[in-house]
Amino acid sequence: MHKRVVITGLGIISPVGTGLETFWSSLTGGISGIRPVTRFDPAHFATKIAGEVIDFEPTGYIDRKEARRMDRFTQFAVAATGMALEDAALDLNTVDRGRIGVVLGSGIGGIETLEEQARILAARGPGRVSPFFVPMMIANMGAAQVAISYCLQGPNITSVTACASSSNAIGEAFKMLQWGHADVIITGGTEAPIIPLAMAGFCSMKAMSTRNEEPEKASRPFDSNRDGFVVGEGAAILVLETLEHAQKRGARIYAEMAGYGSSCDAYHITAPDPEGCGAANSMKAAIADADIEPVTVDYINAHATSTQLGDNAEVKAIKTVFGEHAYKIAVSSTKSMTGHLLGAAGGLEAMACVLAIYNGIIPPTINLEQPDPDCDLDFVPNTARKARVNVALTNSFGFGGHNATLAIKKY
Repeated sequence: MHKRVVITGLGIISPVGTGLETFWSSLTGGISGIRPVTRFDPAHFATKIAGEVIDFEPTGYIDRKEARRMDRFTQFAVAATGMALEDAALDLNTVDRGRIGVVLGSGIGGIETLEEQARILAARGPGRVSPFFVPMMIANMGAAQVAISYCLQGPNITSVTACASSSNAIGEAFKMLQWGHADVIITGGTEAPIIPLAMAGFCSMKAMSTRNEEPEKASRPFDSNRDGFVVGEGAAILVLETLEHAQKRGARIYAEMAGYGSSCDAYHITAPDPEGCGAANSMKAAIADADIEPVTVDYINAHATSTQLGDNAEVKAIKTVFGEHAYKIAVSSTKSMTGHLLGAAGGLEAMACVLAIYNGIIPPTINLEQPDPDCDLDFVPNTARKARVNVALTNSFGFGGHNATLAIKKY
């Protein structure tokens, strides 16, 4: 007998604000977090804009000395976990820490540390490379440091599936709770990729928007004039627990985790299957796992990164799965405001679904001025919408053809 799993806490550090209230008021207000890059001088880069986190101070949650031994992606994870635990009102002294797990996603881990130490090696030789280099860089260190910081001794896993990383992490956490492997799991994703090396790589692929003069209008999913994604950074952490555990401690419940599906396009290392077959399979699997009918889905938070190929393939996939009902579903891309948080995107967008269900407001797709004729669904253009959302899906699709879909429903 599978246990029911609910969401009881949320912690967020994002380009549109740190903390739940700021984040949600920005999303529902249609406010963009895209601005000129300040973390390095982007003068020689084709793309000079990003979704930077500008209001984060690690020492609110992390000892100053410890913070210096963590890459930025890890600092985000530890601090956002602190926020999520506070939001969940989870007193760690009253629960079995051996039954609390951590399952996080990150696409590239501590790449800022990697770049910095490579520079030191080249300039000053191997003797000057930091002894903390490896334990700061490796992608599992976000989950490890969360566990160390809060003494959480249950299962601890990191999912690395590019832009599907945190959706896979949440899905796997959900399954572990369903099967009784833990009582509570801290899950979601974290990413800090706004550094010269990562930006140069994406620029060389010609994957990112070069609308540098109008940063807040650069991320424009489903719009005819979209010209690539905008990279973002941050962390989104959700507290998942079994329903019985949440009820026993009288927790406030935001929503219920209902289903999880994943698939692989098995098509190309960066391009999506143009027909969206893998994406469709992922959505079908999440719907089947949730044991719901497709016509009950009210809202989809689309992966929609604002690339020509990706947005079109996702629209095709939605039509494949839902048929005529596709035109009745509200579909929006919050990446129009936050940019693309890579491995942390799925966590942020699952949180957007949870809040849409809990508050009865669907965040919009901003910058949708001239819809692409091939993208003809209800994309909640430019303005948030009051609506009762009983069932929401969130999609995440990553390089390598990794697809993950989560189904979340009203509790």
